Amino acid sequence: MRNKLQKFTEFAHSLLPHEMQYLLSVQNLEDPIRLAILQRIEYNSRQINQFTPYDPDVDKRKYSHLKNWIQERLEELDVDRHFEWILDLERKVTTDSILPSEEKDLLRAIRQFRSPIFFFTKFYELIQNYRHFLLIRMRYADHQTVHEFLEKYQESYNHSKRVNEQLHLATRDIIQQYSDNSTESIQWEKWLVQIFYDAQLDGYTRYMAFVRFVFVRFNYRKLDDLSEKFDSMDQLLAKGMFYSRRILLNYYHIRMLYHARLRQTEQAVYYGYLAIRGKTHDYLFYVNNLSAVLLRAGRAQEAMVMMRNATTEMRETKNFYNKIGFVAFYVKALLRNQLLKNAESYAETFLKAYEKEILRYRWHTFFAAYLEALIRQRQFQKMLLIIEKYRLLEKERRYESRADYTPTIFWYALTAQYKEGLLEKNQLRQKLEQFIITNRQDLKPQMTELLSELRPLIPEIIQYLPFHPNSN
Repeated sequence: MRNKLQKFTEFAHSLLPHEMQYLLSVQNLEDPIRLAILQRIEYNSRQINQFTPYDPDVDKRKYSHLKNWIQERLEELDVDRHFEWILDLERKVTTDSILPSEEKDLLRAIRQFRSPIFFFTKFYELIQNYRHFLLIRMRYADHQTVHEFLEKYQESYNHSKRVNEQLHLATRDIIQQYSDNSTESIQWEKWLVQIFYDAQLDGYTRYMAFVRFVFVRFNYRKLDDLSEKFDSMDQLLAKGMFYSRRILLNYYHIRMLYHARLRQTEQAVYYGYLAIRGKTHDYLFYVNNLSAVLLRAGRAQEAMVMMRNATTEMRETKNFYNKIGFVAFYVKALLRNQLLKNAESYAETFLKAYEKEILRYRWHTFFAAYLEALIRQRQFQKMLLIIEKYRLLEKERRYESRADYTPTIFWYALTAQYKEGLLEKNQLRQKLEQFIITNRQDLKPQMTELLSELRPLIPEIIQYLPFHPNSN
């Protein structure tokens, strides 16, 4: 029998904790029943694997009224909807198709403007175009209103544009350091913090600065005072600042990455599930990273079920970075569920279909998963053939400078060579020791996982290493 409140329950389940915190802070509901329902929605929004049902005996009109009220409040607050409104008006102003009623709304927005708004620079540029529209039509009174607005906020606009140019430079350095460690990004750290805390700047710029600051810290594995920045962002989001579902989901994903780096598994999983509560352009990317956290936490069945629910998005995406990442993590999920042949077959089928794309976008991620499927089945000769065919060791050497590098493929190759009699025991031990001693401070967690994986294959070597899974 269909639950009488199924539609409302589905709607309520899609709501996010910060949305509900904001709504509770602004509500003035006089009906205690509606308030109680709102409070229950807020409680449920914070749960991942727990749900308190809604009372089916309450008048259904109360649920309907509350649903409409929630949607209206969030739509009013949504910066992405406001951005769409700006873009629509800009198109209509440019094509001389703006309606009188729309002009009335725009002029009201100009007169009631309170700086800063989230997409301030785009709004300012709309008003610049509108000024041309008015002047050519000799509408002097409205033109004066618009002109005064542009004069008043010109320096704010210029400052925002300058900051965004700097943000682009910072982003370039951050990404380059993450990709190949060819540059530094620490020089942007203090400036990014200043931008984030600058309440005179628009929300878009401040949020961009926050995200980039976090990734600078990720690049250098400096996580010590990030909690303070996350607390500040939490407070802003709970007040309805920077609000859109897209931004909230992105924030939850970043928090997942943060807690994962701190090895705070439960918190990472919690924020990961919040990040996939809505389907944005980055949904598959969030699924991939949550699956990595779940696999690391030993929750392979959970990861496999979640990924199977996202297969439609994987097939439809044109983003090969995400598509290949999904396949690699799904192969790992199959392996953790002891479906070794399935994992090998899945990887081989994908490789045949998308060989060029794999080599162009995410060869290391894919082949690390594929080779694991082979090494788990003791197919050492086949591994060596694949490593040779795709020149993986040559590629690996160019990959070593990455901040997140772990020698997975290199050690797989060494193990396969040893098992095939192409490498002496002392040679293998020496090569592993050399890497461990050089990198033991930076890569201890990843090293432990890789050594634990290889231990059943080469226990006679790993037990004598200076750093192995059972060492303190």
